[in-house]
Amino acid sequence: MAKKVKRVSRQKDAVDMTSRAASIIAVVDDDAHVLESMGELLEAVGHTVHAYPSPQFLLASKVLQSLDCLITDIGLPEIDGFELCRRTRIERPDLPVIFITARDHVADQQRADAQGHYGLFRKPFYAAALLAAVDRALLSRKQR
Repeated sequence: MAKKVKRVSRQKDAVDMTSRAASIIAVVDDDAHVLESMGELLEAVGHTVHAYPSPQFLLASKVLQSLDCLITDIGLPEIDGFELCRRTRIERPDLPVIFITARDHVADQQRADAQGHYGLFRKPFYAAALLAAVDRALLSRKQR
């Protein structure tokens, strides 16, 4: 059974939504529970979320040009998260990418570092850490 992302409470522990501009974030994961949890977390702080159960659905969609950030699982069938990152950067070389994974392989860290990323998180991870990485990614994109 897949582990769920820890949720941020919507009260005092939640990040102040007024400090973030609404952004469009794509989340790609083949685990429906992760997609749901990530969607709820990101929407709770004001982002618009497009959730995809596979890279093929994202690549076939027309949202790639409007995305502000991509969060993708590494261990996906057929097209893994690294290949998805490579393909999206053909059209969007400036698109910030955050990787998530249930694996604990040194090779994954090395590949992620080689491709450039704003975070590599092993499931389960803390919601606040993911939100901080999203904020860094969005801030760096706005500064370009």
